[in-house]
Amino acid sequence: MATATGLTIATATRRDPYRSFNFQLEIDGIPLGAFSEASGLTAEGDAVDYREGTDKQNNARKLVGLRKYTNITLKRGYTQDNSLWRWYANIMNGVADRRSVTIVLMNEAHEPVMRWHAECAWINKIEGPGLKASGNDVALESVELVHEGLTLEM
Repeated sequence: MATATGLTIATATRRDPYRSFNFQLEIDGIPLGAFSEASGLTAEGDAVDYREGTDKQNNARKLVGLRKYTNITLKRGYTQDNSLWRWYANIMNGVADRRSVTIVLMNEAHEPVMRWHAECAWINKIEGPGLKASGNDVALESVELVHEGLTLEM
């Protein structure tokens, strides 16, 4: 700490939070364009009540139960890239097309700082744009990914 005119000034580096708009998507390690929104990066579990017959107290123990993962929703503006629709067509036609999906958060210098990995992901829902002749909004597509595990890498 340094002092200047009687005030104490911290000399440690300031750590600002990362901005949520600076991210990209990778499918099987390949970057897949820019997305405007990614949500559903949630992992949770069930607590299981358990009590042995020999327990002297009337309290249930809480054990770790099944892990659950929320579906990931991704949105992006339409381009000539129809790879998400082709992936969905595989699923619709009965092909077990499960992929590794990674959402990469980047800092202000566009360097990766955090990665969320979703394993065994597949498209459960795909949605085309809402079209409106009197509007000037960007045409967005939306996909919902089901997956079997979410991990964070820093």
